[in-house]
Amino acid sequence: MTDLSGCVALVAGATRGAGRGIAVELGAAGATVWCTGRSTRERRSEYRRPETIEDTADLVTAAGGTGIAVPTDHLDPDAVAALVARIEHEQGRLDVLVNDIWGGELLVEWDVPVWEHDLANGLRTLRLAIDTHLVTAHHALPLLARRPGGLVVEVTDGTAEYNAAQYRLNVYYDLAKIAPIRLARSWAHELAGHGGTAVAVTPGWLRSEMMLEHFGVTEETWRDALDGEPHFAISETPRFVGRGIAALAADPARHRWNAASTSSGELARAYGVDDLDGSRPDAWRYIVEVQDAGRPADVTGYR
Repeated sequence: MTDLSGCVALVAGATRGAGRGIAVELGAAGATVWCTGRSTRERRSEYRRPETIEDTADLVTAAGGTGIAVPTDHLDPDAVAALVARIEHEQGRLDVLVNDIWGGELLVEWDVPVWEHDLANGLRTLRLAIDTHLVTAHHALPLLARRPGGLVVEVTDGTAEYNAAQYRLNVYYDLAKIAPIRLARSWAHELAGHGGTAVAVTPGWLRSEMMLEHFGVTEETWRDALDGEPHFAISETPRFVGRGIAALAADPARHRWNAASTSSGELARAYGVDDLDGSRPDAWRYIVEVQDAGRPADVTGYR
């Protein structure tokens, strides 16, 4: 069993999707998890969705950890500075930082060239996907680096190998999802003298709240989406990547992952963790060998 008792984690961007799954699994391992985002029970972000950071914090606590929700706009340096100051005051330490801030789904125009894409929306996408991570690292890493063994996880979409070989839908999304991989390498370099580890992690095809809604299904009925999108068979819950990251955080030899780009599937193989249904999907190998290769959907050998 993964044991993170006494561990203090900050999951920046914990409202929904992978961020929520990671926060809950860190909590299930016994960690105190600070959950941040812009959607609260009193005020929603421009997403206008029902998920809130308070709900995430409650799920963390219900899983066995301690969830603490703090409304935070990670583009606001003063707000992030106040967040980290509060963590320092109340906990005296920070062991794990998960940079999962994104927020570009409503802004990105898929498969549109740069001269046709709305410029303001494209630049806003980059601010949400990159500037937020820089602001958070600037304020949080000094506290994390105070004790040897700190872990930084940059969450993205796609491995370094896959993203290097593929154009990811449009220039803004492409930059937004390559940047966290480079940031993880930067943090690995900058934390080297402090005993820290930094890793870029990608989930596979995520059954997030928004993706389930897109297909008109629920977590219980998600297989009904396979009639329209057979490759959705390789999908995974947000908790799957969370279990891999929790196992990574609990690994005393985690520094072997320093500066690496990895996936939920690779972490699952390394640490022997499964998704909630007991399967172990290897989405990025499937995407390359089956989906991108134009082969019929067949997850045999991939989950």
